[in-house]
Order: sequence, then structure tokens, then C-alpha cells
Amino acid sequence: MYTFKKEERLCNKKLIEQLYHNGSSFLCYPYKVTWILTESADSVPAQVVFSVPKKRFKHSVDRNQIKRRMREAYRLNKQATLYSFLAEQNKTIALSLGYVAKDIIPFEVAQKKMIKLLGQLCVEIGK
Repeated sequence: MYTFKKEERLCNKKLIEQLYHNGSSFLCYPYKVTWILTESADSVPAQVVFSVPKKRFKHSVDRNQIKRRMREAYRLNKQATLYSFLAEQNKTIALSLGYVAKDIIPFEVAQKKMIKLLGQLCVEIGK
């Protein structure tokens, strides 16, 4: 239930390119969300990629710490909100979560924002 497997990671370069060129996006500070509906036959309802800009965070230690926090917040909260909504709608999506804040936020704040983000994403998909 609270897992984040390889199948849930977005690795397909063509799909990532399509996501950034044709996807819809919104800002839920400190995250920028870009998403697109897909017709993939994968077993998972959502595939996600996490990004932290090298321009803003020069040290890889900082980028990796932020990505770990983002992944953990997503892993803990995806099932209750996003996956249950996508199962009802019978849809699959590709998702990009970019970090736009200028400093590293604590995990508790990151988790609260992730819950808000997933709820807002469900509203956006439902439109």
C-alpha cells in the first residue's frame, strides 16, 4: 500500500517530453505540478518524476534531500487521495513534481503541501 515501485517512476523519455510540451500545470507552492492523461497499459494509475533545479541548489546533497522528502510525502499520501480518485475515474496520468522554493522546507510542511497538491490535482483532473 505505502510503496513506491519502479513502475510508478516515469522513465519514458518520449512521455516526459510530451508531458512538458503538452501537459497542464499549476503551482501549489513549493511545488509546480505538470500532468497529462495517458493511455498506458501499466498496472499503476500514475507515473511520477521529481525534479529539483541545479541552478537553485548547487550541492547534490541538498537536491537529493529535497527529492527524498518529496518522494516520501508522495508515497505516504498517494493512495488515499490520488489513486482512489483515478480508480473511480478509470484514468491514468503522467505527473511531474518540480520544486520551486528557494530554501529547503521541513518534511512536515512538505507533507502538508503534498496532501493539498494531490487534492488540487484530483480537482484539475475532474474538470
